[in-house]
Amino acid sequence: MQNRSGLKPPAWKTMAPKASDSRFELQKGRMLRAAARCFNEKGYSGSSLKDVADVLGLTDAALYYYVKNKEELVYLCYLRAGDVGREAMDQAIADGHTGLDTVRRYIRYHLEVMTGERGPIAIMSEIPSLLPEHRDEVLAISREHSARFEGILRQGIGDGSIAACDVRMTGNAIMGALNWVPKWFRGDAAVAASVVEEFPRILSAGLAR
Repeated sequence: MQNRSGLKPPAWKTMAPKASDSRFELQKGRMLRAAARCFNEKGYSGSSLKDVADVLGLTDAALYYYVKNKEELVYLCYLRAGDVGREAMDQAIADGHTGLDTVRRYIRYHLEVMTGERGPIAIMSEIPSLLPEHRDEVLAISREHSARFEGILRQGIGDGSIAACDVRMTGNAIMGALNWVPKWFRGDAAVAASVVEEFPRILSAGLAR
């Protein structure tokens, strides 16, 4: 198999994962989705490892195979949220034609994950509860993501697809609305379809020139 440059990828990238690794990652993914659901609904202080275990149909002791404690579980949920946002933005940048088109694609791609089979995604509302080293890492991820989005807005202003605006405030407004969806979305397929269809239009309506 070759990549777009015509070069073969490194051997380790084409090796099939071990069955044990696949099972571990699958169960870890299930755990992080269950934890995101609990934290989004009850908050950090209102959730416990037992709550997450109950959602999964496991004993709370079984979760210690994957995490040391609740703080690490929140940290891993936030890293996953950061990965999802970055993937959505990378794809939007690759597919977008103008700044405005890229904004709309990013919103749509991110929502498709939030409301789809890979959801729920944890809301980053409990960052102060993290250990200092974890908090610094998550904040750095969040700031980088916001800066990239502001860059897309600047691109749109430059190419004429987006009206002149305060990119910091505009970015905060759009990101705030987008990131709050997991707080109230409860998995209804019809609602998910409406969110994916309508939110890109609604959240970008004031941007077009």
